[in-house]
Amino acid sequence: MIEIFKALSEESRLRILSVLMEQEMCVCEIEASLDMTQSNASRHLTTLKQCGILESYKQAQWAYYKISDTFQRDQKELWEYLKRRLKELPTYEKDFLESEKCKAANMC
Repeated sequence: MIEIFKALSEESRLRILSVLMEQEMCVCEIEASLDMTQSNASRHLTTLKQCGILESYKQAQWAYYKISDTFQRDQKELWEYLKRRLKELPTYEKDFLESEKCKAANMC
């Protein structure tokens, strides 16, 4: 539980969750939509994955991330809270629109 709250205490990680709560995304899409460097995005994604919030899979050379089904099930109340509150982030609307553009561009 402590690791989950540590992971959620960083704004960039909350921004990542806000775009991933709508759909799974490739690392390059996350980087582009949130204007993050590859190393910065990877560091945050690793933290979210290690505490069980995210899961990933590889397809060819790309890694795709999504909110873990286990996290959504085991932390149901926390996940419901996050789904409501992440939309209140000041960057949510811009990040969401950018993520939609990246998906439409079929970057991967």
